[in-house]
Amino acid sequence: MMYASSNRCGDASLDDLLQTTWEGARINPAEALRLYRLPIEELGALADRRRQLAKAGAYSGRGNEIVTYIVDRNINYTNICNVYCKFCAFYRTEKDDEAYIISFDELDQKIEETIALGGTQILMQGGHHPGLSKQWYLDLLSHIKTRFPQVNIHGFSPSEFHHFRIVFDEPLERIISDFKAAGLGSIPGGGGEILVDRVRRRVSPLKAMSDDWLEVMDVAHRLGLKSSATMMFGHVETVEDRIEHLERLRAQQDKTKGFTAFIGWTFQAEHTKLRAPAVGAHEYLRTQALARIYLDNFENVQSSWVTQGLELGQVALKFGANDLGGIMIEENVVSQAGTTHRMNVEDMRRLIADLGYEPHQRDNWYHLLN
Repeated sequence: MMYASSNRCGDASLDDLLQTTWEGARINPAEALRLYRLPIEELGALADRRRQLAKAGAYSGRGNEIVTYIVDRNINYTNICNVYCKFCAFYRTEKDDEAYIISFDELDQKIEETIALGGTQILMQGGHHPGLSKQWYLDLLSHIKTRFPQVNIHGFSPSEFHHFRIVFDEPLERIISDFKAAGLGSIPGGGGEILVDRVRRRVSPLKAMSDDWLEVMDVAHRLGLKSSATMMFGHVETVEDRIEHLERLRAQQDKTKGFTAFIGWTFQAEHTKLRAPAVGAHEYLRTQALARIYLDNFENVQSSWVTQGLELGQVALKFGANDLGGIMIEENVVSQAGTTHRMNVEDMRRLIADLGYEPHQRDNWYHLLN
């Protein structure tokens, strides 16, 4: 099949790039920058084609026009954090009146509500609390897994594990192995931001650097835990920085094949200390489309309706995404930065079906549940 280009400049090299991209070839950073500058409708068409190629034959021959979602709940076990990221409006210090650590009773109530709504997973993350012991976390995991064995615990971002290594003074392999034995089922890709240290030093200088983030993922994948990968963009980084971030994710996926999906979202500025110009819908769609093309070894790309809103989250399904993510029964982090979109299962299924796709609930590993 030939790519129908609207290129009017007679640029043969660009035509060749468009055709090889359409056919599924791997692109390099310089080529990615050229694609990024395409008219947005052309870039979207290429990303949609790459979605089709990535999902071809998925789900036991049911076709590649299935769009998935998960019923989950985001539980933040503490908002106490000592890394003070400039882009975060969620964290508190131990002395703040709003500081908390979740009780097991409150946790149980949240999980019971999630199960009652058909939920299969909790996404559990928290601040970098300087005083919680390793045993506290192991008890937390064991408690959840004993009481709710049917629920996957998708928990603790790489930056949290980097923090654990420092606080517990233990090797990553031992910490992650012990967490897995206690009930941890998979790891979210939070704390990725931009995997370029120059950028990270500006927005979160006390947090894990790029190699630290990737090392946690590498260890977790080798120990049999899958994870997602993320990018939070639209602040102080350049487009070239975003491409470097994607390059590092792709290289890690080549090594371990442990990433289940990529999720990108834009910086939400309200109530944060980071002063950066906000980017709009076109920038979000353009960056997600480029990610789908660049991450040729990722089967799944998730739309970020939580930050972009329901309508734009739906449009993102035409820009490379094949998944709408979770219904987010609870979300406390981006909502602190002024973004408060909400959706239920009926909304999720309607948004998917309105574009002509089949909506299906999935688990964390993208197995269909209906």
